[in-house]
Amino acid sequence: MEGEAVLKQVLVYSDSLTWGIIPGTRERLDFDQRWPGVLENGLILDEHHVRVVEDCLNGRRTVWEDPFKPGRNGIEGLAQAVEMHSPLALVIIMLGNNDFQSMHPHTAWHAAQGVGTLINEVRTAPIEPGMPAPPILVVCPPVIQAPKGPIADKFVGAEEKAAGLALEMRKVAAAEGCHFFDAGTVTKTSAVDGVHLDAEQHFALGRALIDVIDKILDRDF
Repeated sequence: MEGEAVLKQVLVYSDSLTWGIIPGTRERLDFDQRWPGVLENGLILDEHHVRVVEDCLNGRRTVWEDPFKPGRNGIEGLAQAVEMHSPLALVIIMLGNNDFQSMHPHTAWHAAQGVGTLINEVRTAPIEPGMPAPPILVVCPPVIQAPKGPIADKFVGAEEKAAGLALEMRKVAAAEGCHFFDAGTVTKTSAVDGVHLDAEQHFALGRALIDVIDKILDRDF
C-alpha cells in the first residue's frame, strides 16, 4: 500500500559458520542466536523494514566440489538463489574455510579467487528486467585455529593453508567494487573445534555487522 516501507531483503550465502552448527556437536543454534538473526533483529531496531534470508549449507566451498558429499560447490544454485529472492537489497557472501579441508591443496589466494567467481555469478544472475543488481558484501571468516574434536582430520593443516585469507579477500572485494568486512576483527573461531563459532561469537559478529549493513542499505538501496 502507498506509504508503506519497502521490505529490504538481504541474502546471506554461506556455510556451517553461519548455519549455526554448535561446535563439537551436530546441533544447531536458533535463528535469534545465529549472526544473521542477531543482524536482522538489530536492523529492525534501527527501523529498517528488513528480512535476512539464509542460504547456508554445511561444507559449502567457494567453487570446488566435496569428493564425499555432492552439491557443496558454492557456484551451484547461487544465481537461482539470487533470482528467487530478488529484488535484493544486499547479498552477503561468507565462504572460504571449507576450501582448506584436508582433501584440498588450496591457499588463501585460491579461496579469494573463488569468492571473485561467486561475485560475478551474483551479478549475472537472471533477475527480472528492471530489478536492481544487488550490492555485495564479502565477509571474510575468522582465522582458523588448530582444529580439534571430530572435525580435526577433516581440517588438518587448514590453519596454514588459510594464512592471509583476509588480505586476499580484501583485494578481490576492492577489485570488484564490493563492500568488505573481516570477521576476524571482532571474533575468533571457537576454542572447542577451531573452525566454527560459539553462540557468543555469533552475537559479536551479528552486532558488528549491524552498523556496516545499516550504512550499505541507506546508501545502496
